[in-house]
Amino acid sequence: MKVFIGGLPLEVSEAELNAVFEDFGPVKSLRIIKDRETKQSRGFGFVEMVNEDEAKEAIKCMNGQSYYGKRITVNVAEDNGPGFNRTSFSRN
Repeated sequence: MKVFIGGLPLEVSEAELNAVFEDFGPVKSLRIIKDRETKQSRGFGFVEMVNEDEAKEAIKCMNGQSYYGKRITVNVAEDNGPGFNRTSFSRN
């Protein structure tokens, strides 16, 4: 199950976040989304967990919690379908 994490403090690393989610169960993959130019965190990411029940437990326990003083959002990642291409959006 793929999970969205929003409101991440910029100082959080992928390794640290992976360790947090592994408390709930095995993590298949994890990625914090970064700005292409600055390589700095954009404040959100995705984690894919092996077990759906463990992913749901992580969502239940972590959504709305304070992390480094910031309230984070944790929920099921939306599937934007095969035609979705994030690079097609302009930065106006």
